[in-house]
Amino acid sequence: MRKLPRARWALAAASAPGTLTITPLRFCCNPTWIRLSILPWSDMSTTSRKRRPRQSLSCGLILFFLLLLGVFLAVLATPLLAERMVGPSSDSLGFAKRLQYSALVLWYDGLLTSPANPYGVEGVFVIGPGEGASEVAYRLEQEGFVPDGAAFRAYLIYSGIETRLQAGEFTLSPALSPLQVATRLQDATPTQIKFVILPGWRMEEIAASLPTSGLSITPEEFLAAAKSPPAGFDFLPQGATAEGFLLPDTYVLPRGINATDLVRTMLNNFALNLRSDLRSGFTRQGLDVYQSVTLASIVQREAVVVDEQPMIASVFLNRLAAGMRLQTDPTIQYAIGYDPLWWKSPLSLDDLAVNSPYNTYQVDGLPPAPIANPALGALQAVAFPAQTPYYYFRARCDDSGLHIFAETFDSHLENACP
Repeated sequence: MRKLPRARWALAAASAPGTLTITPLRFCCNPTWIRLSILPWSDMSTTSRKRRPRQSLSCGLILFFLLLLGVFLAVLATPLLAERMVGPSSDSLGFAKRLQYSALVLWYDGLLTSPANPYGVEGVFVIGPGEGASEVAYRLEQEGFVPDGAAFRAYLIYSGIETRLQAGEFTLSPALSPLQVATRLQDATPTQIKFVILPGWRMEEIAASLPTSGLSITPEEFLAAAKSPPAGFDFLPQGATAEGFLLPDTYVLPRGINATDLVRTMLNNFALNLRSDLRSGFTRQGLDVYQSVTLASIVQREAVVVDEQPMIASVFLNRLAAGMRLQTDPTIQYAIGYDPLWWKSPLSLDDLAVNSPYNTYQVDGLPPAPIANPALGALQAVAFPAQTPYYYFRARCDDSGLHIFAETFDSHLENACP
């Protein structure tokens, strides 16, 4: 094997200070220049010092962008985490408020998911008209239903329940979590009940409406109280029921009112409306209050259109003055009772022959007591009737609810439907 010749090296003077040039004289026929830079220690330290600020700036920028990324991810994650923990936020919240209250419910965490007292018993909590979330949350904490009022308020706003709070009574328990308490606050049991009595209802119809009224009175309790009304009302004869004096109206009543107080409330309403001019009007017709209410109850049942009540009252007053029987169907309907309605229609010939003091086809004058509860309009029609020559009326044939009036029986027959 042939040996390669050793390279011969020549050192040349540097063209610049600190530079060493090494020149191989010959190496495998390929001469190569190698240039080495040799710097003094002082120059090297200067270069390092120049590079350090650049490196620090780069690290700072990286940290800044990482921080921005972290904030961005936190902004995205906060509402998602809050929704996972306590449910969705209200659609009405803007971005900033959604973020704010999402962060708050996360911060409060256990104060929203743990009950105030796992062994607490149920109680009634009342929200008054116009009370806001802050007042409600504070009182819930004070009464021991939630562990922290501020946390509860934050959740009410976050969930939008704040805008749906209703006045009323709520059955709550300290053993419920605040989230469960908030759910119950959306289902109010009103402290006041609107109870409507329609004109012309008899007391049994009022009783039948009670089970769906929201009041805690049974039909049997009401009928017992109405048949033996409280004393102290001069317009009720001794031993009379409250029939006729349970003035039709819309009553706003305490939910827990009892039957006696309910009847008393209605009688008080009647007394307030029985003004001196009404009493004087009854007297001018030759009637006392009880007789006037009895006649008004008949007018109420006969009149379909309110404007006709004074005309119908005049017919009955004319008949009474002439000694004629009233011959009015509603008194027969009252006598028959429930069959299967309270006001049977049409009546048969057998119905007209029913043996009853309320059968005004067979007895003279007024029936012994009111047959229904007339509204104020019917009472006024009796006190201030129209002045007419009529003794008869019958329903028109056009289903309008109006009547045709007649002076004589022959004219009355002519008004019959074909």
